[in-house]
Amino acid sequence: MNPAPPPLSATHEVFNQVPPLADYNLYAGNAALREAVAREGAAWADGWLHERGGELGTAEMIELGAVANKYPPTLKLFDSTGHRRDEVEFHPAYHQLMAYLKRHGGSGGPWVNSGADPKAGAHVARAAFYMLFAEIEDGTLCPTTMTYAVVPALRREPGLAKWLDKVLSTAYDQRFIPGLQKRGVTMGMGMTEKQGGSDVRANTTRAEYVGESTWGTEYRITGHKWFFSAPMCDAFLILAQTKPGGSEGLSCFFLPRFDPEGRQNDIRIQRLKDKMGDKSNAGSEVEFWGARAWRVGAEGRGVPTILEMGTYTRLDCVLGTAGLMRQAVSQAMHHACHRSAFGKRLVDQPMMRNVLADLALESEAATALALRLARAFDQQDNEQEALLARVLTPASKYWVCKRGPALGAEAMEVWGGNGYVEDGPMARIYRQMPLNSIWEGSGNVMGLDVLRALAKQPRVGEALVAEIAPALGKNPHFDAYATALKKNLADPQGIELRARELTQGIALTVQAALLLQHAPQPVAEAFCASRLAPNYWGAAFGTLPALTDFSAILQRSWPQAS
Repeated sequence: MNPAPPPLSATHEVFNQVPPLADYNLYAGNAALREAVAREGAAWADGWLHERGGELGTAEMIELGAVANKYPPTLKLFDSTGHRRDEVEFHPAYHQLMAYLKRHGGSGGPWVNSGADPKAGAHVARAAFYMLFAEIEDGTLCPTTMTYAVVPALRREPGLAKWLDKVLSTAYDQRFIPGLQKRGVTMGMGMTEKQGGSDVRANTTRAEYVGESTWGTEYRITGHKWFFSAPMCDAFLILAQTKPGGSEGLSCFFLPRFDPEGRQNDIRIQRLKDKMGDKSNAGSEVEFWGARAWRVGAEGRGVPTILEMGTYTRLDCVLGTAGLMRQAVSQAMHHACHRSAFGKRLVDQPMMRNVLADLALESEAATALALRLARAFDQQDNEQEALLARVLTPASKYWVCKRGPALGAEAMEVWGGNGYVEDGPMARIYRQMPLNSIWEGSGNVMGLDVLRALAKQPRVGEALVAEIAPALGKNPHFDAYATALKKNLADPQGIELRARELTQGIALTVQAALLLQHAPQPVAEAFCASRLAPNYWGAAFGTLPALTDFSAILQRSWPQAS
């Protein structure tokens, strides 16, 4: 006779697991960002940013970001009857996120009131909003950035002025129809080709002159782009040779998806890129089969023309990474406050406190530098600010975007094995982190741009020295580091070989100067003692000196961690 089976019971209880971080205000809990917004000229936007921070921190908005990346876009090359379609389809979550960004001025906000009486701090306010959104979803920020960045170039082309109202519109219109028939449009760009990469002067795409038309000087474009971001945008700025084989003929063109008569332009999508991250956004490879386009800027001046757009996209690379860094730190702090090991919370373990405080320092320094850079964009009619923006844009992009992946990896490690699986947010944050360092110019390109800025405009160095001067005398590590930077700036010997060192030094010095002037003393002192003291670099996160005020740093970044 078989014995009776034992009564069924649960094998275990689920406990000591961390609840999702949701339904919190991204802005209200970020003291460093709130203070930077006020300091850099956008105090008027504080209430508006509180509203956006509350909306973005909801479980519903967080889920939209996750879903948009879980179901990436798909390419539809042909319709059912075999006609070319060249259309990309997105999950509805993507469109909801794009509509939110457009509605709140993510692409056009700073330009709407930038006429004779510009609104002071408009770029700073938009920068803070961009950083908040980056904590939730980043693929939709790509077309948002390019739409924002194209405005200065379009404003100088009378024939394309009719597009500006659509660019600046707060309406998002996902329909695949001619742009001028839509309530609002988005813009993209295409620079790199198979053989060139960052060396855009090696481009082989050809532009053949057609004549003058209502949109300006018209050309036919034949060639390809190896990376063509967000191919469902309504128009793009691209580069093409107006004189085959002559780099002096590389010019910039406005290339719409539909021509002025409403016919689909000859832009043929070859494939979508299978990217490591940025899954919600479509990156593509395209060919142009005599596509119609209109020149932007002077013939042969395509690189300077499109690089003006690139300057604004580089700003957004800094902002996007700073926002991602903040989310990674928030997730690490939240996890450490709810997870226990060896008899106490992770956040109460000495080594973990060191790691978390170090991550918080990196995030605050990135935030301070990003918002300071945004202020320079707000004040471009001020010579000092314009010079500072010229060197700080590539230096900030280089350093903040380099630090992002390292911070993301350490924050993931705080989660342990749970951080490495796709169920939670850490894997997506980590996969997204390297993009901004690569996009719009890799680290070496940024180093070369810093050298060009210093060589072409000698007063750039003076502007940099003036920027850090108010912090001198506040910390001995800073004083020594600033002195070394000045010598480095003045030494042309082997300067290209040392470009990364110089670029890193510029970013760190400005970060430290900002923290010494504006952050609580424990934050500034710990940053200087760790980042500027000799023999620090090469150390992992979590190696702050023993005398660091860990409690003060943790409480400032995440009050629950105190």
